[in-house]
Amino acid sequence: MEQRERAPGRALVEAGELVAGSMARGAAGLLFDPAPARVRLDAGLAAWLRRTADAADTEPPSPASTRGRCRAGAALAFATELSVTRAAQGRTVRTDAYLLPGPGERAPADEVGEAVLLAARATAEEWRVRHLGYLLAEAAVSPDLDPAVVHRGLRLATGLTGRQWVLLAAVGRRERVPLPMTPVPQDPRGWTAWGALEDLAELQRDGLLDPPPATPRPGGAALPRLRPADLRLTRRGVLVHRLLALDFVRDRAVADALADLAG
Repeated sequence: MEQRERAPGRALVEAGELVAGSMARGAAGLLFDPAPARVRLDAGLAAWLRRTADAADTEPPSPASTRGRCRAGAALAFATELSVTRAAQGRTVRTDAYLLPGPGERAPADEVGEAVLLAARATAEEWRVRHLGYLLAEAAVSPDLDPAVVHRGLRLATGLTGRQWVLLAAVGRRERVPLPMTPVPQDPRGWTAWGALEDLAELQRDGLLDPPPATPRPGGAALPRLRPADLRLTRRGVLVHRLLALDFVRDRAVADALADLAG
C-alpha cells in the first residue's frame, strides 16, 4: 500500500502483468526506477508516460473494473516496450508541442493518453490492448501526425472489429507475404465466412481498403470477383495500420483471418 501511495502509476503498470505478462514489471521499472535498467527512454517521453499512468490510477473512470485497470496498465507497458524498439531503430521523440503542457497544464499527448487508456479499459478482446499501447509510442515519434490526426486514427481503429485489424495487417504486409489469388466467396453459407466477408466489405465501404465495393452493372452483368491480392490500404487504412503498429500482428492471426475469408 505504501508503494502504491508513493507511485500509483507504477502499481498500475505492474498490474498490467495479467494481460501483458512479465514484461509489464520490466516496463514499470524502466519508467519509475530506470537506474538499474540497461536501456533508457527519452526523458520527456518517460515523464509523459509516468504522468499518464499516475493520472489513470488516481482518477480512474467510474465504474472501474479490476480487469479494466489491468488492461490500462498493460497498454502503458506495451507503449514502453515499443518506445524502446523505436529508439533502437533511431526514431527520435518529436520535439514539437505534443508533449508540452499547455492550457490547463495538459499536453496534447495527455489527451491522447487518456483516450487510449479508456479504449484499453473498455475492450474485451485483450490482444487489442497491445496495439492500443503501441499507438501511444508511435504517435510520440511521428511529428508528421498532429494530435487531431492521431485522435482520428484512434476513433477509426476503435470502431473496427478485431478481425478487421487483422485484415488491415494482412494487406499491409502484402509485399512480403503475398495475399491469396483465389476470389472471395460471393454468397458464403457458413457464418464464419459470412462474418469475415462483412468485415471486409465494411473496410471497403468505410474507405480503409481499395478497391471500393463493386456496384451492380447495367443490364445485370456479372460483378468482377474480388481477390484478396487485389486489396490495397487507402490513406485511412495506412493511418490505422501505422498508429496501431499492425506489422506486429502475429502471422498465425493473419493466416486465420484469411482462412475465414476463404470460407
